Amino acid sequence: MSKNLIFFVILNSLFYNKHIRERGVFMAFRYDAGEVITAMVTPFNEKREIDYNRAEELSKYLISHGSDAILVAGTTGEGPTLTHEEEFELLSTVKRAVANKAKVIMNAGSNSTQTAVMAAKWAQKEEVDAVLSVVPYYNKPSQEGMIEHFSAVAESVDLPIIIYNIPGRTGVNMKPETVAYLAEKYQNIVAIKQSCSDMDAISEMILQCPDDFTVYSGDDSLMLPMMALGARGVVSVASHIFGSEMKSMIRNYKSGEFLAALNMHKKLYPAFKALFTAPNPVPVKAALAHLGMVEEFVRRPLVELSDKQKSELFKVLDKVKKN
Repeated sequence: MSKNLIFFVILNSLFYNKHIRERGVFMAFRYDAGEVITAMVTPFNEKREIDYNRAEELSKYLISHGSDAILVAGTTGEGPTLTHEEEFELLSTVKRAVANKAKVIMNAGSNSTQTAVMAAKWAQKEEVDAVLSVVPYYNKPSQEGMIEHFSAVAESVDLPIIIYNIPGRTGVNMKPETVAYLAEKYQNIVAIKQSCSDMDAISEMILQCPDDFTVYSGDDSLMLPMMALGARGVVSVASHIFGSEMKSMIRNYKSGEFLAALNMHKKLYPAFKALFTAPNPVPVKAALAHLGMVEEFVRRPLVELSDKQKSELFKVLDKVKKN
């Protein structure tokens, strides 16, 4: 056994016994969205119109293959290209398919605070279980501006709110102390989806935020490392294809089977990376089309994979599936 592997096992054992078990067994979460939240793709037909029948089928498939919740109309769901009418019909379709067997979370983010508030209010009216609200993008607010933004959203609804911090897309990074301030002040700010590879930031969030506040990895490849620091699970893209395997990895980790969790991470890691060799959700839609589950079509400005790109992607995914 390598020194790195020994260190990993020891580190996980320490966190499991001191923190994870304490939070997961003896303490209630502020809001329970589960361990695997799938950011669901929006199926389109060849005219790039939403295929609601495929959306219903995909929703049912996901909840039977490891997903505890489904995120509707996020970036993976090509939310920026959907009309409000399409969002409403898609949400209705997913809710009908899920039938209370999993949580339904609606994307309600915007770089306009007024629009984000309106979206959250609309989601509450439609009786979703929670909303995901992204740190404002493009206009690059300060930490004080982020506090004002999320305070307005939190005060406008009673819904559980999951903050989405993704500096690579927004151009700004919400600092751990800002997350902690909002989590302390607003009981309905329940979690954060952290799409950033800064592990020190995860440690700071876990240390500074209330114990019932939840941290989710926003990157499949970082799920296990973040769980070692106290994260609960993942908002996932790969769970479209490997949902049961990801659920198994989480369960193994939480039951103390750290080597089994690590081995699953190592098995899936090439797939995690392959699914992001082009802008999301282009590769995962191609993968789902390869499995006959949805068509590969995406709306502009995204474009489908080339034949060469698809060949390389399928080669990786098929190899992972066989291992």
